Amino acid sequence: MLNQLFVTKALNQVFAAPVDALLRAVHVTPANPAAPINNTFAMELLIFVVLVGYFLAVRLSLNVEKPGSFQHLAELTDEFVDDQSSQIIGHGHERFASFLTALVLFILLSNLLGLVPGFESPTADVVVPLGLAITVFLYYHYHGIRVNGFGYIKQFLGPVWWISWLMLPIEIISHFARVLSLTVRLYANMFAGDLLTLAFFSLIPVGIPLVFLGLHLGVAVIQAYVFFLLACIYLSMAVSHDH
Repeated sequence: MLNQLFVTKALNQVFAAPVDALLRAVHVTPANPAAPINNTFAMELLIFVVLVGYFLAVRLSLNVEKPGSFQHLAELTDEFVDDQSSQIIGHGHERFASFLTALVLFILLSNLLGLVPGFESPTADVVVPLGLAITVFLYYHYHGIRVNGFGYIKQFLGPVWWISWLMLPIEIISHFARVLSLTVRLYANMFAGDLLTLAFFSLIPVGIPLVFLGLHLGVAVIQAYVFFLLACIYLSMAVSHDH
């Protein structure tokens, strides 16, 4: 594998053999048996470890009288997710808090990771935004069916029964288009941000690139929020009883 990050190299040195064995067990031939783990997966795994460590630190440091920095950060995150989801989803939004919190934190850290020298943003690889979009797609449909049962199909049939034959394919296409929209929006913005920052650092390593780092930071935060916001909206529409 070309241009392996140091984290990727370390993972391949330790786990290349078991990963190769696992891939062959599911009849997948690794493109590079010596380095089956790519940079994107390594960055995702790193963020997963960081988030698990963060949640454990919050749990172990909970203190009513003297809350620590981890607890303050967790409370701010919880207030943000609770406030946004309660406004958009309404009654019963608490059920989705854990999923939405994990989603927004994972995307935010993924977007910001590219700002750290020696790392890359996994969301700049189209596979990661696509996986996140499919996860949101399956999640809100599952809860739509859970809440409304068979009546969930009414959402796809339109308000008037005699045009349901036309509305059904249109609604199905529009729901799959949501996956495309979520994927392209996140991927395109992060890929362009990484590419632009890298280009300016290569041409002018001092001064001006800091402006683009600031721009990248803003884009990273905004795109995480937009993805989170759209996930809330889709959940709200799916669990609504007014179909």
